Amino acid sequence: MRTPHNERVSDTSAETATGRERASGRGAARGTKKPKGAAHQDDGAERRCILSGEHDARDTLIRLAISPDGHVLPDVLARAPGRGAWIGVTRGELETAMAKGKLKGALARAFKGAPLSIPDDLPAMIETALIRAFTDRLGLEMRSGKLLTGSDRIAEHARGGVVSWLAHAADAAPDGNRKLDQAWRVGQEAEGSGMTGVTLPLDRAALSVALGRENVVHLALTESAAAERLSLPLSRLLHFLSRPDHAGTISTSGPPDDADHDEDGHAPGVPPRSAMTTTMQD
Repeated sequence: MRTPHNERVSDTSAETATGRERASGRGAARGTKKPKGAAHQDDGAERRCILSGEHDARDTLIRLAISPDGHVLPDVLARAPGRGAWIGVTRGELETAMAKGKLKGALARAFKGAPLSIPDDLPAMIETALIRAFTDRLGLEMRSGKLLTGSDRIAEHARGGVVSWLAHAADAAPDGNRKLDQAWRVGQEAEGSGMTGVTLPLDRAALSVALGRENVVHLALTESAAAERLSLPLSRLLHFLSRPDHAGTISTSGPPDDADHDEDGHAPGVPPRSAMTTTMQD
């Protein structure tokens, strides 16, 4: 992807977070906002949202860049060369800005009059890119041996106090969630705290495709550093979907099975989808 030369963009994205709540996805903590007109940091740690005017850590915002043919496209990994424009709004706010022409004006100012074409489905493209960033991170943690799947396996590790992050598919049965949440609280000596795993905005079919396994319903990480690495793409996704809590879902399959079976063989798995929606490649 090529854009007018101006601002150099690093090919790295610091995936850091603090606190158990952010690591678990609860609260989807955002960076500290500054008022409009606040001084811009020269070290690249912060960027200004072109729609809200607020400053935030660049790793919590979403970068937009221009393709060679002038199309505005999401660059969620911030790897495309040249000048970028940053947004920190939700999908609903972005759609409103597009409908009112505010995004077009903001981008025209950000890209200094360069010819632009804003796809009508830009919000969907951003959502897909954020999902891809999150599931790619999940895959990396699984290959490194830090990610657990399967209710029985997770419950055993949770009660043993070695689970740092717990999550459930959007269509997981509430009873299965409660049992694992309780096991996690026991292992963390946090009984009575109400601490629960995060309900992901992805159903079991999407998680199964992303990880290459059948019927992935529950996920756990056994290392706090892995939980911190995952917190960035997850918090950005939840924020874009207006989900600072556990509400909402992205449905990628038909009606879920009422039984909360997992991939360890307690019931026939949900057949994997042939392909998962993907986004542009860097």
